[in-house]
This record gives sequence, structure tokens and C-alpha cells, in this order.
Amino acid sequence: MAQGGFLRRGAQGSAAKALCVFVHGRSQSPEEMESHVLARLDAPGVAFHLPRAPGGSWYDARAIDPLTEGTRTQLAGALSQLGAEIAAFRAEYPGLPLLLAGFSQGACLSLEYAFAGAAPPQALAALTGCRVGTPACQRGDALPRTLPVYLTGGDKDPWIPVHAFAEAAQALGEGGAVLRTDLFPGRGHEVAEPEIAMLKSLLADLMADRPPTMGADR
Repeated sequence: MAQGGFLRRGAQGSAAKALCVFVHGRSQSPEEMESHVLARLDAPGVAFHLPRAPGGSWYDARAIDPLTEGTRTQLAGALSQLGAEIAAFRAEYPGLPLLLAGFSQGACLSLEYAFAGAAPPQALAALTGCRVGTPACQRGDALPRTLPVYLTGGDKDPWIPVHAFAEAAQALGEGGAVLRTDLFPGRGHEVAEPEIAMLKSLLADLMADRPPTMGADR
């Protein structure tokens, strides 16, 4: 089902045991995330919501660029949209645990959502993500303590360099996240099989009403 620009996939009604909001990257779409990620998941009890960025991107700048007023305005609008869609999705399925996940720019936006101190998900998966801006920029630091977070990157990734991945990992650790990180050597700008396995593990734990262990093999 497509409605208001977003996509809904997976379980519906009483068949849903957990929720996942998956946020696409720059110049991508919910349909691409469906074919590249959701189609590789075996999660029949999960209801998926895939937001759509106006114009295909959540903000114009690169994540590693210093924050300008224009980028802050775009980021605030994207976070407002994401927060509203998460709230509406949860209202349809009250009480179910939610995994917030994203790829690339969607991973960065998901991290900023968590650091903004918004209503937290039960777990967060930032696949090829980092903080938006630089350490010198004033940014949100209201990360919910003990939030389970899975953060990934690639050592040759053209969009999220290793130093930005490492800075995000440090911020998550200092913020009290229950953190697992995977940095994949030579991996392209894509979602690799170990990341799919971790998504499956996170969703299986949430469906079983267990704390996420993030124990999938690399």
C-alpha cells in the first residue's frame, strides 16, 4: 500500500508482532529499499513503513559538511516528517516494539532522530551512517541511554568516510547506547549480507519481545 508518499509492506493488523520504519538514502526511494533490503529479509511478522523524502533527498548537503542554516532548516523538516510518520505508524499498532533503520542518508537521519531525544524506538540500525555535521557544530545530544544501536560503515565508502563513522560510534558510546559496530573492508555503497543478517536478528528479538542481542555473525 502506498499512501501520502510512503510505502507500507509486510504484516498487517493482528499478524504484526513488531514494526520497522526504514528510511531511504539520498536520491533513492522507498521502492529501492523494498527491492534492495526488504526483499532479502525473512520477517513475516513485521509491519514495515518506508517514508519518502520530498524530491528524493532529506537534505542537500553531505552529512560530513559543516551545518549551515539552510541544512539545519532542511534537517529539521526531515526530522519533523520522520517523527510524525513514526508516531502515526505506532498509533496504528499500539504497544508493538519498533526498529528504526536507514541506509546512508537515511541512516544519518535516523541517528539524528535518536540524538534529538524524540520518542525512542526499541532499537536503531544505521547502515552506512554518521552524525550530520562536524564535531564543531552544535548538534543534538539527547540520545536515550541504553538504546540498542547497530552502526555500520565501509572503509572505502564514498559518502561516509571512516573518520565520520568513528566519530558517530564515539558519540553513541558516550551517550550510553548499547552499541555494536561493523566496519566492512572493501564493501561498496550498499547493504551487505551481514547487515541483512543483523536486521533479521534485531527483528526476531523484537517479535519475540526480547531485548535485542545484536548477535548475528559478521
